[in-house]
Amino acid sequence: MTNQAPDLIDAIESDASESSTLRVGATKLLGSWRTAGIAIPFLLLFVILSIWSGPFLHTTNLINILDQQAATLCIAAAGTLVLVAGGIDLSVGATYGLATVVAGEIAAHHSPVLAIAAGIAVGLFVGLINGLIVTVFKINALITTLAMSFVIGGLALKVSAGNLIVLSPSGGFFKFANAQFLTVPSAVWMTILFIVVLGLLLTRTTFGRYVVASGGNAEAARLAGVRVNMTRVIAFTLSGGAAGLGGVIDISRLLSAQAASGGSALSFTVLAGIVVGGTSIAGGEGSVWRTAIGVLFIALIGNGSDLLGVDPLYKQIVLGLILLIAVGLDSWARQRRR
Repeated sequence: MTNQAPDLIDAIESDASESSTLRVGATKLLGSWRTAGIAIPFLLLFVILSIWSGPFLHTTNLINILDQQAATLCIAAAGTLVLVAGGIDLSVGATYGLATVVAGEIAAHHSPVLAIAAGIAVGLFVGLINGLIVTVFKINALITTLAMSFVIGGLALKVSAGNLIVLSPSGGFFKFANAQFLTVPSAVWMTILFIVVLGLLLTRTTFGRYVVASGGNAEAARLAGVRVNMTRVIAFTLSGGAAGLGGVIDISRLLSAQAASGGSALSFTVLAGIVVGGTSIAGGEGSVWRTAIGVLFIALIGNGSDLLGVDPLYKQIVLGLILLIAVGLDSWARQRRR
């Protein structure tokens, strides 16, 4: 028995070492997924659609995808900051709708510049209110923004009197999102610039580090001197402002708007793009560029389905499964780290 004891100890230590190696390997794999995960399925889908659908690779189709997703990309980029900071904003769809009707009403009777400024200002104000309610009154962000979406939706109906707002293409407001530069609409250029600025804000500034710290461990961040509440208020304000900008871009593109535009469908698409892009639903981790790829990945699914004549029902099922898998991977990753 005494001779067998060292052998038993060695076996136990060997098993523990193998288990530790497996855990390290899983952690590295998860880290790789966090870094470039969504880029891999995005490239695969892009190649598949390029082979199966002739019109997909046409420059017109690719530019149209970017143009149509301009508002969603802006909103999702700012929403990434909110999620990384430990919050969530489900009011962006309603804020988008309110911004479109406010900008539309002003553009119909006043200067385009005033209409653009008013639409963005409305979004910033809504975002500020959301941030203050969440941080000062300590109300859960999901409940706060969900409730605010009903309030904002009612205000949008009041502003538009429930009517469809239609603008003239001859006005200067139309040029805001439709002016061409190198055959690409200005809406796309604005979106690219917005994503780059927010990406740098999150990764290259002190504020960005505060955002990550606030979502990763709020109490430890406070003890380290981070003004967590202020950081979250700014993140919510940026999210609201992005929803306002997105609303202004789309009414300038389409020259029509109504209070019901956006809504829960847009909020779901934005959240799906952020989560599919690898941002942790629990906060503390995320990337603006991965969010942009996540949004475009979902857009490619929709565009490819239309080009290939796939039943829209299957597209909805696929999107739901993708979101479920993304959230499941995030939950599994957090459990492994613990």
